[in-house]
Amino acid sequence: MLVNTDINLIKTLGTLFSIGCLCSTMAYAQDIDCTRPDTASMKKICADNFAESREKLSNHYITAFLVSDAPVRLLEDTHHLWLKRLQLCKSLDCYKQQFEIRIEDLNFYTSLNQSLTNHYLKFENGQFATQPVHLQVHQLTKDKIKIEGIAYRNPNNKLETQTIPFLAYTTADQKSEIVDNEHDCKYHFDFNKAILSVTTKQKGCERFAGIYRLYD
Repeated sequence: MLVNTDINLIKTLGTLFSIGCLCSTMAYAQDIDCTRPDTASMKKICADNFAESREKLSNHYITAFLVSDAPVRLLEDTHHLWLKRLQLCKSLDCYKQQFEIRIEDLNFYTSLNQSLTNHYLKFENGQFATQPVHLQVHQLTKDKIKIEGIAYRNPNNKLETQTIPFLAYTTADQKSEIVDNEHDCKYHFDFNKAILSVTTKQKGCERFAGIYRLYD
C-alpha cells in the first residue's frame, strides 16, 4: 500500500514530467525547422553562426509561454509573422537584428501584466494582413485607456523606418473617435465582440485602417 509520502512523490514527479513534456512540445512547435532548409533564406537562418540565436530564441519563447498571461495564440501567431519577416532579410545584420527584436517582444510578453491588455492583429480576406499591424488596448485605470500600435514594414529598411508607431489615449466612453498622437491621424474605432474595425478619411493614414481580430 502506498503511504501519503509515496503518493505525493508520484504526484510531484507526474507534474514535473508533464511540464517537461509541455516545454518540449512548445520548443519543438516554435523552433525554426532546420531539418530541410529549402530556400536560400532558410539556409542562412539555419547556418551554424545562428545556432546560438536560435537556441536563445527558443528559450525565451518557452519562458513567455509559461510565464506570460498573454493569450497563447497571440504568441504563436506573432511568432509566425515574425518568421515570415525574418525570411525577407537580405543581410546578416538584418537577420541578427530580427532575432534581437523578437527576443525583446517575448521579454515584453513575459515582464508585463497582459491581463489588462487586449491584443488585435490585422486581417485581410481571412488571412494575416500582407503588411502586419498589431494594436494593443491597455486599460490603465478605470477611466483611462492607452492604445498602442505597430505597423511592420520591410525588415531590410533602416531600424528607425522598419515600423510605424501608433499612440493614443482615450477614456472608456470615448473609444470610438481616436487620434493617433504620432501622426495626428483621426480614426473611427468600432469594437464589436472579437472584431475591431478601424476606418479613417485622412489620406496618408490608411496603414492602420482595416479589420482586426481580438486575441483573448
